[in-house]
Amino acid sequence: MSGLLTSIDTPADLRRLPREDLRALSDELRTFLVQSVARTGGHFSSNLGTVELTVALHYVFDTPHDRLVWDVGHQTYPHKILTGRRERMHTLRQLGGLSGFPVRSESEYDAFGTAHSSTSISAVLGMAVAAHLKGERRRAIAVIGDGAMTAGMAFEALNNAGVTRLPLLVVLNDNDMSISPPVGALNRYLAQLMSGRFYAAAKQVGKQVLSVAPPLLELAKRLEEHAKGMVVPATLFEKFGFNYIGPIDGHDLDALVPTLENIRRLLDDGAGPQFLHVVTHKGYGYKLAEADPIAYHGPGRFDPAVGLVPPAQPPKPTFSAVFGRWLCDMAERDKRLVGITPAMREGSGMVEFHQRFPDRYHDVGIAEQHAVTFAAGLACEGLKPVVAIYSTFLQRAYDQVIHDVALQNLPVVFALDRAGIVGADGPTHCGAFDIAFLRCVPNVSIACPADEAECYQLLTTAFEQSHPVAVRYPRGAGVGTALPAEPRALPFGRGEVRRQGRGVAILAFGTLLYPALQAGEALGATVANMRWAKPLDTDLLRELASNHEALVTLEEGAVAGGAGAAVLEWLAQEGLLRPTLQLGLPDRFIEHGDPAQLLARLGLDADGIERTVRARLGAYLQARPTLVVVPPAA
Repeated sequence: MSGLLTSIDTPADLRRLPREDLRALSDELRTFLVQSVARTGGHFSSNLGTVELTVALHYVFDTPHDRLVWDVGHQTYPHKILTGRRERMHTLRQLGGLSGFPVRSESEYDAFGTAHSSTSISAVLGMAVAAHLKGERRRAIAVIGDGAMTAGMAFEALNNAGVTRLPLLVVLNDNDMSISPPVGALNRYLAQLMSGRFYAAAKQVGKQVLSVAPPLLELAKRLEEHAKGMVVPATLFEKFGFNYIGPIDGHDLDALVPTLENIRRLLDDGAGPQFLHVVTHKGYGYKLAEADPIAYHGPGRFDPAVGLVPPAQPPKPTFSAVFGRWLCDMAERDKRLVGITPAMREGSGMVEFHQRFPDRYHDVGIAEQHAVTFAAGLACEGLKPVVAIYSTFLQRAYDQVIHDVALQNLPVVFALDRAGIVGADGPTHCGAFDIAFLRCVPNVSIACPADEAECYQLLTTAFEQSHPVAVRYPRGAGVGTALPAEPRALPFGRGEVRRQGRGVAILAFGTLLYPALQAGEALGATVANMRWAKPLDTDLLRELASNHEALVTLEEGAVAGGAGAAVLEWLAQEGLLRPTLQLGLPDRFIEHGDPAQLLARLGLDADGIERTVRARLGAYLQARPTLVVVPPAA
């Protein structure tokens, strides 16, 4: 690599360039980005869309003194490259390497850690208030995508920020595309307004008047394209107390830089919060990504000269695909089924369901709280809602799960995708906590399928219940078990013994059953597929405790408050004393990296399970049971 980009190690270097060099720098940056992501995989089309915006923001504002927060943060690769991390981009999303999102501990230029949507405006408002209270002169900038503006939290923050006079800028990166196609009234309103009769009539009159002067007619056509985006957004955001500017072309540095310089002066003059509407294109500058930004949202490694190529051998279906098939199959059987997603149609495997059952498919936008309460309302009227949601995204709707679903004991199915280790997306997306935060909620049950077939069957079991049930399953594919021909339920709240041994019994919750079976073979231990974290199969648990010297619980979730903790609580309640080893995710956030590497590092692969059991419970292997029963307290 040669040219301007190699001379940029910090934004201070960028700010020393003459403005006329910024176009060439952006071209180099985009080329480097394409080559870099092609080697590592990662978020792609969103980053191609923010190259010029990133250059302009760091050129105009005094980062890191001025605070710059990127909402969601998956579009910050150009930001990382310009802030001293260019030479480490080959480690992106790999174990020990750069995160795919902003992380405060990674760089002083990452003012706020982001990866979940719609947090940026709240964060920069907090930073602006803090600067005011400390007597510091600094500006705070939030960059938020149009998809993130569908979340109520963004509007809560706008409502709060608009009554201040603080030097705060919100940049709306409007690319008309979140991960899934955008939805909702806000997105549709402008299109409806501009296609209405009044607008069409006014446009026709204008054409007739201006037709006598062709230059004026051409000017009017150009102005029309810009005017479309001004009327409603300006009214909306100015009602919140912001000075609305835009929309402007987010790839035109000759428009971006002067506009941002004017805004900087407004902030310094005490003009109060500013709102800049920037229009960009996902995948900009790489034609394949421009043509299909969803396919190039988060690709693996690829040849940039060729683009994405289908694998020679069809991959095993992912758990998300299994859920998608089950959803369609069950919808065929039961017309009460309604599918709900908070803006993750592709990620949750719901594309086919959307196509086949459009009236029963609801994408509510990035609005997890609304998704859950919306499902509760459907359930009140006798329908059977299925909320497809990532484990970490359900955290954002915890009150709604408790207050609106569980308290009223409504039959909502939560299909929890990305439960457990997620790999390259790291701690912000790692589904570590769902068992712990759900099992303490009355009326909620939690199923932990071990493989694809069991996932399909347990979804059916969950759907047949008259109370809320969560079915948790990991990212990616399992061992490849064949799916049943049609939905068929497994017994509710029941597990099974998969390997009979002596001395030690391993109680596996979820997909770690398969490494447990390998370890059990080497140890001569019993292995049980527990299937349910709540309710526990207490008959099976009593049998295992009675016939073994020691127990091991195994889960791809947090040990603190998880399924193993539930086992210990029940044993204590029943007065059954057994040495019990809890294996699972430790009490820390799990870094990003290859899932197999992470599981091995955590001792949750077959070798690690065997090694830990031998070290901790070796004396009990192959031993005959001598059960000690302590009567429960009166």
